[in-house]
Amino acid sequence: MFETLTARLNQVFDRLRRRGKLTEADVDAALREVRLALIEADVHFSLVKTFLSRVRDRALGAEVSRALNPGQQVIKIVHEELITALGEPAPLNLTGPKPRVILMVGLQGSGKTTSAEKLARLLRSKGERVMLVAGDPYRPAAVQQLQQLGQRMDIPVEADASLSAADLVTTAHEKAEKGGFGVMLVDTAGRSQLDAELMDELRSLAGRITPVETLLVIDSMIGQEALNIAQGFRDCISISGLVLTKMDGDSRGGAAISIRSVTGVPIKFIGTGEKLDALESFDPARLSSRILGMGDLIGLIEKAESVYDAQSIEQQAKKMFKGQFSLEDWLEQMKQMKKLGPLGQIMDMLPGPMGQAARQIDPGTVETSFRKSEAIIQSMTIQERRNPDLLNASRRRRIAAGSGVEVQDVNRLIKQFREAEKLMARMKKSGGRGLPQWFGGP
Repeated sequence: MFETLTARLNQVFDRLRRRGKLTEADVDAALREVRLALIEADVHFSLVKTFLSRVRDRALGAEVSRALNPGQQVIKIVHEELITALGEPAPLNLTGPKPRVILMVGLQGSGKTTSAEKLARLLRSKGERVMLVAGDPYRPAAVQQLQQLGQRMDIPVEADASLSAADLVTTAHEKAEKGGFGVMLVDTAGRSQLDAELMDELRSLAGRITPVETLLVIDSMIGQEALNIAQGFRDCISISGLVLTKMDGDSRGGAAISIRSVTGVPIKFIGTGEKLDALESFDPARLSSRILGMGDLIGLIEKAESVYDAQSIEQQAKKMFKGQFSLEDWLEQMKQMKKLGPLGQIMDMLPGPMGQAARQIDPGTVETSFRKSEAIIQSMTIQERRNPDLLNASRRRRIAAGSGVEVQDVNRLIKQFREAEKLMARMKKSGGRGLPQWFGGP
């Protein structure tokens, strides 16, 4: 996400960093390029104007003129003003008597049903008892989608095509109350466009039950039209928060930057992929860092903690220090890394020079290399994975044929593994210096 905007802004900032002292002309020239970058990213013109005015006033003030590194100080100002534009974080409201009702509203194709699934999974992981309600009787596929998810995650789904949406949520609420459920998530019907019938139905639902949250789900890839949709819903019903979907497919990101400032409705979640775990709580500081190419180390750590098995990591670290790390363990590490999500997203979250270097690498090339490595190791016998010394020329030819690669690819993988072994041996001699604590270091 934000690839185009991040690349343009980094070009501007690189030039600022190289200047020891900044003149008013330097600042104005830089801000003209920032303005173009924001407009190309589909940021609303009113926000661009206000944002640049605030940045310029601060950039020409004492905090920059007296700074040891004026260029870095301007970047810091842009970062802080971007956080202000994105708005304060607004956590999900889960207060009041149970079940707390959350309405998911939006137009067709915005990702309501998928977002309801993701949010149910997220709340479930935090210990909440969740009930899903298929309140879209007009689209049978939406009901089936929720029911399939419910079966996989053991989450009950209330659905009844014979009832109106208002009667269904009333029945579901009574069941949720008697069953001791903490949260009731309602997937409502969408329309191809804003219309009075849709709004009347949503008002009817909200009148039967009192939602603690009414979340408007918007496809971020539609650009500034997202602002019109948000304003249309906000003018008709009470919207408490926004869920921006398909952020992973939006290289510009203008909707995410503009929507809070223009509509006044806080962003609560962003969808970053198709998988059920690809829903992030909105954090303006972390999003601003990602837009400016500073990475999101906290987000990366949270992702790692959610998918990595701490006990498995500890066991692998011990094997490394004992010289017992095998190709089998290496395969397990690759599988764990894949759980973090698409490689491009992980690269975006790496901070500093590491992130800048990573973004020069083609994620597709690396993922292809990963798939080859997995196929090669999986074509080995258990004995060969645990003892690579067995891999003579004939065995390597067999493995190459079995995994659909060239013998050179097998040789390259073994060479990389041997280099990793040497690195582990050096770390063992140094007592683990250079290896992070969470991976077995001192």
